[in-house]
Formats: sequence, structure tokens, C-alpha cells
Amino acid sequence: MSLKLEDVTYTYSPGTAYEMHALEHINLEIPNGQFVGIIGHTGSGKSTLVQHLNGLIRPTLGRVLYNGEDIWKEGYPLKELRSHVGLVFQYPEHQLFETDVITDVCFGPKNQGLSPEECRKRAEEALDHVGFPKEMYEKSPKRRVAIAGVLAMNPDFLVLDEPTAGLDPKGRDEILDQLALLHKTRGISVVLVSHSMEDIAKYVERIIVMNHGHVAFDDTPKKVFAHYKELEKIGLAAPQMTYIMHALTRHGRGRNGDDD
Repeated sequence: MSLKLEDVTYTYSPGTAYEMHALEHINLEIPNGQFVGIIGHTGSGKSTLVQHLNGLIRPTLGRVLYNGEDIWKEGYPLKELRSHVGLVFQYPEHQLFETDVITDVCFGPKNQGLSPEECRKRAEEALDHVGFPKEMYEKSPKRRVAIAGVLAMNPDFLVLDEPTAGLDPKGRDEILDQLALLHKTRGISVVLVSHSMEDIAKYVERIIVMNHGHVAFDDTPKKVFAHYKELEKIGLAAPQMTYIMHALTRHGRGRNGDDD
């Protein structure tokens, strides 16, 4: 399984005075089972990019492929695609509308035509994956519940656009730890959009850096952070440890130095 963007360009308000290229000639492939971080400053195109992954946005030019099939060809089942590629928006709790937790998480599986028993089973499994306590099932929904609602549809790819926005450090770490555990235990592909390089560095195996609608870097964290000076020029800072290691190396205390 894989998601692939081939020469994707997306233009807002084409042919008008407000025309703007949000994405230009993007070529990316996200294979099954990968934990990917997408980072960029505001307006870099990262949110527009991920909305192409499950067909919420149609590219102006280029193709989006799921398992080798163009998702915009005539007759392609987009509704089915969204069961395989789940998207959690920024402030996902705003997507919730049921009166209690368990009912809201059952919403997606119910729309897939599953029996009430299977809906309940999937909902409970998804809530367990995000660390939500059973005694809270009848309470009003919150952030983790919104993520669980997407998980309950058993997607192959889970795409999260700034899932920790507005959370305190403890809440942020809890959400990200649960996503890392989910990736490890279920083998689900995770695409995490963030503005925090520190968060991205701790969890992902691949980083895609967006800048003005283009892919500036696409590599392992170590290789991307080696370009920390270029990252600074586009408004991003590498994790603090990168600066410490470079400082130590400059002073002869890196791996090849005499000190441990």
C-alpha cells in the first residue's frame, strides 16, 4: 500500500487577481508503515498537501495515487478511500457532534455499514489505542476522542494536521506518545503535520520540509537536521540537540574528540 503524489500543483483562485500557487510540482510517495513528519512555516503548503491525500482537495495539475490508482479517475470510490486514509484536522474536537464519547467514535464505523456490535467493538479498541479511560465513555467528547473516531474506521494511513495545537506540554506529549504506540503496535502509517521540529524529531523516521509550496527537504531526521542553517533561512529551527552537537564538534568534543 502506498500514497503517491505525481507532479501535483494546487492553485487557489486560478485566473483571478488572487491566484496563488499553494503547491507546485510536488512528487512524493508515502509507503505503508512509515511514520512521516511534515513541517513548514505558516503558508508553506503543508495543510494543503495533506488534504490531497484522501481526496478532500483535487489537484489543479498532477495525480494522486492510492495503491497505484488515480483517485480522481471517473468512478473511483472516494468514500471508500477515506476509510483507508483517515484525516484528523487541527482542533479535531470541533469535528465532534454527538453527545457522548462512545457514540461519537461509533459514527465512522456506523457509516461504513457495520453492525452495532462491530461498531462498539471498533470504538472501544480505538479509544483504548489513544489511552482513553472506559469510565469516561459517557462523557462529552475531547481531542483524543476525535482521533479515536478516525481510528475506529481502521485506516491504513492516519494523517494528522497539527493534532497537538493549543495543548499544554503534558497533553502534547500524551497525544504524540499514543500515536507512536499506535504506529508500533498496529503498523499503521502515520503522517504528522507540525510546526514543532522538536516534536517531529522525537517520533518520526522521515521528515518532509515544505517551503512556499515546494518540498525543500525530504529525508531522515539526521540528514534533514544537517541542513540546520538552511532550515533557519526558511523560518525553522532544528531541535536544540542539533545545535548542541554542532557546538561540541566545533570545540573538539564531538564523537572524534577526546572526551566522553
